[in-house]
Amino acid sequence: MRRIGVLTSGGDAPGMNAAIRAAVRTAIYNGLEVSGIRHGYQGMIEGVYEDMTLRSVADIIQRGGTILQTARCLEFIEESGRKKGMDQLRWHGVEGLIAIGGDGTFRGALDLEKMGFPVIGIPGTIDNDIPCTSTTIGFDTVVNTVVDAINKIRDTATSHERAFVIEVMGRHSGFIALAAGLAGGAESILIPELPLVMDEVVENIKRGVARGKRHSIIILAEGVADGREFVKDLVEQTGVDTRLSVLGYIQRGGSPSAQDRVLASRMGAAAVTYLIQGKSGKMVAYEDGRLKDVDLSLALSQKKSIDMEQYELAKILSM
Repeated sequence: MRRIGVLTSGGDAPGMNAAIRAAVRTAIYNGLEVSGIRHGYQGMIEGVYEDMTLRSVADIIQRGGTILQTARCLEFIEESGRKKGMDQLRWHGVEGLIAIGGDGTFRGALDLEKMGFPVIGIPGTIDNDIPCTSTTIGFDTVVNTVVDAINKIRDTATSHERAFVIEVMGRHSGFIALAAGLAGGAESILIPELPLVMDEVVENIKRGVARGKRHSIIILAEGVADGREFVKDLVEQTGVDTRLSVLGYIQRGGSPSAQDRVLASRMGAAAVTYLIQGKSGKMVAYEDGRLKDVDLSLALSQKKSIDMEQYELAKILSM
């Protein structure tokens, strides 16, 4: 193998640049050339490739987002689109690919692997919803961002004696909501994996008011309910002045945490090593402080479950 390609696809996540940097530098250290593929699979099909050098990845470890940009590519879902992508890879002399992203990125990578092209996936998604790895690149940063927002909103909630509903990302998974809610001391944490029980939320607020509590913080994953309708129902049932704060895309951006930089650096280097070793169709996974390779097909065939012990602990501590 003489040249590998690197791309980022799907939603951006803090730490992707650190993974790109590690992959490029590890490859060059081992005598390989590297092609950066811009705009994910769309750029692969369109031939948007560039040579990556040591200088290309200088001063990016602290930057959020991805210097290779990202896009969602419907054309790549079709076999004809994947064939175009394969043709471009071969035209540019790329003999192995590192794909950084989430579930959709891995499905595209596995399709390429089935066509005989060596591929390694790196889990980069703020949602932390990829099975077979305890954490993903970007998750630690987004949780810290949300906790910082909770701390600031709590000051206003206390000053005005209000309840605040803080809507966080997580259309299909509640990992962000649970981790941030537990770390931020939220009174209620609502996640899409569990049914919404409005009576419990109302009771939590009323119980707090009865013992003189001056504020309440409710963390709402976006996939649970419409935030405005939820707040309207809450006000009607509790009589407590309640406001909605939608954190939105502020959660995706920003400089990655030290933990995410280290994780991404280790994963980027490992992905190159796996390709050199002749491995393909694998994902770099993190478990118990160590990296390992896991079949992409295995990761994509499972669903990552919420830690219910952590959820129950959050309920106990919110009393």
